[in-house]
Amino acid sequence: MFSQNIICLTILFVIICLLPLNQAALPLVINTWHFKDAANAAWSTLQKGGSVLDAVERGCARCELEQCDGSVGFGGSPDERGETTLDAMIMNGDTMEVGAVADLRRVKNAVGVARAVMEHTEHTFIVGESATIFAENMGFMSEDLSTNKSIAIFSQWLQQNCQPNYRKNVFPDPSKSCGPYKPKAKLWKPKNPKRNFDPSSHDTIGMIAIGKNGQVAAATSTNGATHKIPGRVGDSPVAGAGAYADSTAGGAAATGDGDIMMRFLPSFLAVDLMRNGDQPTVACKTAISRIKKYYPDFFGAIICANTTGGYGAACNKRPGFSQFPFMVVNPQTNQSQLQKVDCF
Repeated sequence: MFSQNIICLTILFVIICLLPLNQAALPLVINTWHFKDAANAAWSTLQKGGSVLDAVERGCARCELEQCDGSVGFGGSPDERGETTLDAMIMNGDTMEVGAVADLRRVKNAVGVARAVMEHTEHTFIVGESATIFAENMGFMSEDLSTNKSIAIFSQWLQQNCQPNYRKNVFPDPSKSCGPYKPKAKLWKPKNPKRNFDPSSHDTIGMIAIGKNGQVAAATSTNGATHKIPGRVGDSPVAGAGAYADSTAGGAAATGDGDIMMRFLPSFLAVDLMRNGDQPTVACKTAISRIKKYYPDFFGAIICANTTGGYGAACNKRPGFSQFPFMVVNPQTNQSQLQKVDCF
């Protein structure tokens, strides 16, 4: 009998050791890409008794401060005029309140301004110079977002005849020349031609935090696409596109080619699928598949988490992008853990 008990305990131990690390557990922090410090900042906030809103705000703010991959925060992704502008959003899954800013100029803490929109106005979204004035009125510091690096990126772009850029159906020929551009008659082109691909120019941080009782919050922050047309807004600050949170279902956050992805509201779709019973990985894959149907070569990924702490991710496979990294922290890991998902 004793030997049988030993055998049973041994088998049980082996089974426990072999359990996948993405088993559901709460609380949970999950964010896009390999932004470890952001995940740690959010987790530390939860461990100290902060709310899930506090967690996602501080996690994204850490990336803004550290200029994660040059695609978040000041000093990155200069537009056609050489200026860095910021987009961010935050969402409360308990109340469905959202705060967002886009084309924010001269203020570094974009996600903080987004939360101020949510908590100090009846609005959802404020943009451009007006967003900067609002931020200053709320006590945020105004300062230059350019750095020596962003100035150098802009200068090199000008020397390369403004290549690459996001213009089409204009003259002079945007593939050879800088502007100013004027419209010309549209010419026939193949459906959905290949777009410029540079993962480092699309590494938005998207973060989901779920509290021990299932409260959900989500946030994003980015400086947008490098060499974008001034005033361009991508998916990151758009609720349902860049991220979405609903404490009755879960949360999701997307990253990639925002101009394409925002047309499909992948974060909203994923959360709605989880509401209807899909597991997070399945919901993520379905959201990516919806976009693939129309843009098979698009660059993008999404993370999903449900209210029990289950999570998953999915990405679109294309040359140069076969795996998507993301960070996870929960009671099983107790520290930020880098995980990867194979794209399909």
